[in-house]
Amino acid sequence: MFEDPQVRHLGIAQSVLHPVRGETRLIGQPLVLSRTPASLDTASPDPGEHTDEILADLGLDQALIAELRAKRVV
Repeated sequence: MFEDPQVRHLGIAQSVLHPVRGETRLIGQPLVLSRTPASLDTASPDPGEHTDEILADLGLDQALIAELRAKRVV
């Protein structure tokens, strides 16, 4: 995908630093807005990386999250 003519023309391939995999190339936003330009600041999260925070935001307490983890639900 990084060699796609449109990706190259738009210059939307960007490098970000992943804490485990090191430098990683990603495709950024295909639209360029002059007043609010988009940029990639971090790599994509690993699967499950933010599960606890999301469940807490949904109102689950740490005890219930731990119970769900023990049951392999999350």
